[in-house]
Amino acid sequence: MVRYVRDTTGRFSQRPHYKPEELDRECENIITGFLKNKYGKAEFPVTTDDLTLLIERDTEDFDGYADLSSYGPEVEGLTEFQPGRKPIVRIAENLSNDERRENRLRTTLTHEYGHVHFHAYLWEVEPPGADLLRRNPNANKQICKRDTMLEAVQTDWMEWQAGHACGALLMPVSYIRRVVGAYQEANGLFGVIGTGTEHGQTLIARVQEAFQVSADAARVRLLRLNILGVTSAGPSLFDHL
Repeated sequence: MVRYVRDTTGRFSQRPHYKPEELDRECENIITGFLKNKYGKAEFPVTTDDLTLLIERDTEDFDGYADLSSYGPEVEGLTEFQPGRKPIVRIAENLSNDERRENRLRTTLTHEYGHVHFHAYLWEVEPPGADLLRRNPNANKQICKRDTMLEAVQTDWMEWQAGHACGALLMPVSYIRRVVGAYQEANGLFGVIGTGTEHGQTLIARVQEAFQVSADAARVRLLRLNILGVTSAGPSLFDHL
């Protein structure tokens, strides 16, 4: 049962409040269910083509080569919500056209899917009025910039939730814990690992390779799961399993 709280941004009267573990659980169910339905099993890294198929499945229209320059610099993704219809998703063409930026593309695809899955229904509950759309044609759009894809402040709740969903889809919680657990066991490690330590940096690299993500995406995901931290001391990672 989703808990609702007052939306202090003024966009809605109430907005969903998801605990991180609720997002983790839902995202793992989504991506593993999709993969098992297609292949009979879930293996990672999930391919970029499969991420595209997932987002195409749940949108009315998907454009992976969109010109988003009119929305301002650093805009890499956009989700347009349509009451009574599935959302529309646009991804900046400079991501799809540059093989060197594939990890960035994967981050953006899953971020926008987070908006599609967790937020589209809100426009059914409180669709923007015609007057609002005349004053602000972007009122029914979530315009996503590069610097908030992974690490939005929690007060920007839609971006924060989509950013968490991004990591949880690419690096599902039970799968990333297997990678972490194997590394901890092999190196005799317990508790939170310091981000700047040799073990912390090695673990980030292991996650990058296992899930085909950027170092930033791996770091943020490990921090949010309390696997990495500012110190190497603290409770065991497995205390809360």
